[in-house]
Amino acid sequence: VQLQAYGGGLVQVGGSLRLSCSASGRNSFSGYVMAWFRQVPGKPREFVATITWNYGATNYLDSVKGRFTISRDNAKNTMYLQMNTLKPEDTALYYCAAKEGRNARYDYWGQGTQVTVSS
Repeated sequence: VQLQAYGGGLVQVGGSLRLSCSASGRNSFSGYVMAWFRQVPGKPREFVATITWNYGATNYLDSVKGRFTISRDNAKNTMYLQMNTLKPEDTALYYCAAKEGRNARYDYWGQGTQVTVSS
């Protein structure tokens, strides 16, 4: 499984960005769980949001609830993270990840895409 994240950039406080993560290497990602994580230098990687490939069930970090929306397009094998009302504390390197089932580890990671929110 290969994941490629893109869509990061520089945005002002209150602005929006949409991150995308293209998945390849399988004909189907049925049963997979996909997620976005983020990391700031010197701090641990932090879970942001997750979505199940089959049913689209979602879960979010409390601090992004109501501002971020995770979604996926099964036909395009692509996952998205719509980020609205961005804050300086959202500045981080964002990674997409995937695992084979709810109880598995995230074994597949994309390269990061930088999101910088300027005040």
